[in-house]
Amino acid sequence: MSEHVIEISDLSRRFGKKQALDNVSLSVPEGAVFGLVGENGAGKTTLLKHVLGFLKPQQGTVRVFGLDPVADPPGVLGRIGHLSETRDLPTWMTIRELFEFTRAFYPKWDPVYAEELRMMFELSLNQKVPTLSRGQLARAGLLLALAHRPPLLVLDEPSSGLDPVVRKDILDAIIRTVVDEGRTVLFSSHLLDEVQRVSDRVAILDQGKILLTSPLDEVLVSHYQLTVSFQEPQPFFPELEGALTWSGSGREWKIICNGQKQELEVALQELKAEILEQAAPTLEEIFVARMKSAARSSFEE
Repeated sequence: MSEHVIEISDLSRRFGKKQALDNVSLSVPEGAVFGLVGENGAGKTTLLKHVLGFLKPQQGTVRVFGLDPVADPPGVLGRIGHLSETRDLPTWMTIRELFEFTRAFYPKWDPVYAEELRMMFELSLNQKVPTLSRGQLARAGLLLALAHRPPLLVLDEPSSGLDPVVRKDILDAIIRTVVDEGRTVLFSSHLLDEVQRVSDRVAILDQGKILLTSPLDEVLVSHYQLTVSFQEPQPFFPELEGALTWSGSGREWKIICNGQKQELEVALQELKAEILEQAAPTLEEIFVARMKSAARSSFEE
């Protein structure tokens, strides 16, 4: 098997007139936590459905553990723990019945680990699924995804709409399972601070296209935020190579930049602008800058 648990090459998918995925290629290495970020409708869930074999590629290929998830569902799905954003669980069951029902599908179900997670997530065995809060549903779904100790976790917005305590539980479970056992996680999220906290690698999706895919450390190091001051007030910020986005007015402006730092500094000197401060932007700030830059480029085209 390749060192990459997931390999996606030139994947495209259209629903009617909407291009949901457009020539997407990315690889998820074994033992990594891979964060997939993008706005609603960017194609994150569609991409995850292809990984799970729920959708057949119209163009390109998807391989999970070296296998085609559409052609070989037993060989792929039995090794994946999946948590969907909808948290769909059988409504006629108690937590105990839900565990026993799910356990029957997974020979490697670990009852000791399942009980450990149940206690950590504070779930009662006698509680019925319809009475669970949204947070409890997320905890129960994550428990089912983890308890058979799959080598790959695929999580779609695992902490969406949840309170901070529940989100921390979920993130802690992800971190522990990867650190302790070297498993692989692919998850989508719009909560960029959490993606930054747990991810080794990230990919930014925009309107079905990959804007960026790289190790998180490289993304953070290659972007920077500058506060600059011009001698004279500026009615608008000048177009500069490497400047993704900018905000401010008059003399003082803040810009988010990507690479080409020396060229940008020379251009600012030629404009008689002084760099007052340099800071490291967060992943969320980088994401917003990338999205604005992509929207501007699309508009200009």
